[in-house]
Amino acid sequence: MKFTKMHGCGNDYVYINCFEETVKDPAKLAVIMSNRHFGVGSDGLILICPSDIADCKMRMFNADGSESEMCGNGIRCVGKYVHDRGIVNKKTISVETLAGIKIIEVHTNAEGMAETLTVDMGEPILSPAKIPVVAEGEPVKGLSLTSCDKSFDFTCVSMGNPHAVTFIDTPVKDFDVDKYGSVLETDSHFPQKANIEFCEPVDETHLKMRVWERGTGETLACGTGTCATVVAAVLNGVCPREKVYVDILGGKLTIEWKESDNHVYMTGPAAFTFDGVWLGKTE
Repeated sequence: MKFTKMHGCGNDYVYINCFEETVKDPAKLAVIMSNRHFGVGSDGLILICPSDIADCKMRMFNADGSESEMCGNGIRCVGKYVHDRGIVNKKTISVETLAGIKIIEVHTNAEGMAETLTVDMGEPILSPAKIPVVAEGEPVKGLSLTSCDKSFDFTCVSMGNPHAVTFIDTPVKDFDVDKYGSVLETDSHFPQKANIEFCEPVDETHLKMRVWERGTGETLACGTGTCATVVAAVLNGVCPREKVYVDILGGKLTIEWKESDNHVYMTGPAAFTFDGVWLGKTE
């Protein structure tokens, strides 16, 4: 079975072109292929599939085999894949996801290849029942949760998947994300678990963030998490509703929560790493 390794700001996935390949048990395959010692090594598996309602469909599986609704870095890579490999011959691409249809604008380089991509991530979901989070009020701000020896105040946002964002007053590069994120992911306030973002504000248009992704652990980047972080920053008066630059471990993303349509727009790179042939089990 042919596959492609791609990454968006270091958030790396194995991609399978299901216009040509068939995957019978993607959840199991995600666990096998994501293993960094016995498999390809990745944060998960993404299937690029035909769609009856969009140019293509994306299915995303975490490294533990759980299926997620959306992946911001992953969908940029899907856009680059279908554009650069001629599956979709246009610069505005629609992608079906479990979080709805997302629209991607492709920005090409001199060779006509996708260099950066802007994804319309839609409106942020702030209703606690829809995030979901067990909490009062809308938006959910100041949700106090304890992990190990620390208490944190969270703002909760869904970008098609649940996020809990906290702002810290210490350098995020030195923060023990594994220690605290692993506990907070499965807190009882999150019925479907949650992605946990730790954010260090630099100035009103510059943030630094690290993320603990549910089902995977800390990753170098999380597109939906970066979007959720900027929404939380706006809600808490940390940032205005204009372009905000977010440093993540794997690079930088530009996020804008526009007042005109209430949609969040994410711009960032996507890159091919290598193509391969999987010789192991596929189910």
